[in-house]
Amino acid sequence: MTTQIYHNRRACIVENDSLSVVVLEAGGHLAAIVDKASGISPLWVPPWPSIEPSSFTRAHEARYGSGTDARLLAGIMGHNLCLDIFGGPSDDEAAAGLTAHGEASVARYEIATAAQSLTMSATLPLAQMAVRRVIDLDGRWIRVRESLENLTGVDRPIGWTQHVTLGPPYLEKGSTEFHLSAGRSRVFEGTFGPADYLEASADFTWPMAPVKGGGERDLRVCNGAPLSSAYTAHLLDPSIDRAWFAARSPASSLVFGYVWQRADFPWAGIWEENNSRTHSPWNGRTLTRAVEFGVSPFPESRRQMVERGRLFDQPTFRWLPARARLAAEYWIVLDRATAMPERLTPPQP
Repeated sequence: MTTQIYHNRRACIVENDSLSVVVLEAGGHLAAIVDKASGISPLWVPPWPSIEPSSFTRAHEARYGSGTDARLLAGIMGHNLCLDIFGGPSDDEAAAGLTAHGEASVARYEIATAAQSLTMSATLPLAQMAVRRVIDLDGRWIRVRESLENLTGVDRPIGWTQHVTLGPPYLEKGSTEFHLSAGRSRVFEGTFGPADYLEASADFTWPMAPVKGGGERDLRVCNGAPLSSAYTAHLLDPSIDRAWFAARSPASSLVFGYVWQRADFPWAGIWEENNSRTHSPWNGRTLTRAVEFGVSPFPESRRQMVERGRLFDQPTFRWLPARARLAAEYWIVLDRATAMPERLTPPQP
């Protein structure tokens, strides 16, 4: 295996004739999934310089901020794993060194590659968990098998979310399409960003979200406004076993999507940041849209997650029993299509 440099970061690459997958050594992020024919990756690369999370010090706060998300933002890219929280740490957890979305997004991973396959693993010292992923390429599809192990003798309430963030050039205002196998939904319960346009705490049915002051917004198309910010939580359709989301870029005719067992990850959140955040490192120049599927509807602290308990009669966290292991599998596709597919169907493993 050869470690390569990708946007100033140590990375490993696994590829076939159609796709190239870039995985960062620190944080384990799926930084890019590249369609070789066009050279396009749908995944977000921030407009600010990326550094290794382990190199982050207080001297970097002027560029990346001083909050609990600063170390994560300094190295974030593409698809990051939120574990064992989805959201911010408590004050006590932050004082102990826990960062936003948990250690999995900043931990150092051991990575090994074989022909069209990659295995990565890390131990999270604060959470006392072991994480392992196996990534296999199969034509235009990517199979990801992920497992967690509780290294303690205590049952644990955990957050576990796949934070998949798309960005330009694949993501275009007023153009890129999104489909999600969702139904009952809720807008973030409070102020999410400086340019919120949806009615806080409002319940609705995907895809038509209520707008402040009246009207609705179709979430199936990337917002074309000059500025916007939003977060919506979606309970995935309980009538189907396999949940999925897909995005399509009309400009490139590329469809990008994920498929997973709804029983593993029953929730999805849609995060929208459209040039609204003016503080560092955002500086009013970031366009992103993320689909964050996992065991929790909202990014919030562990205490808030547990105290919420349920939403729409669905649990809002997962139990990881003492000395136990949990496993999940999901598939990723990047392929050409002249229209948005009605459903995504991965190959049989």
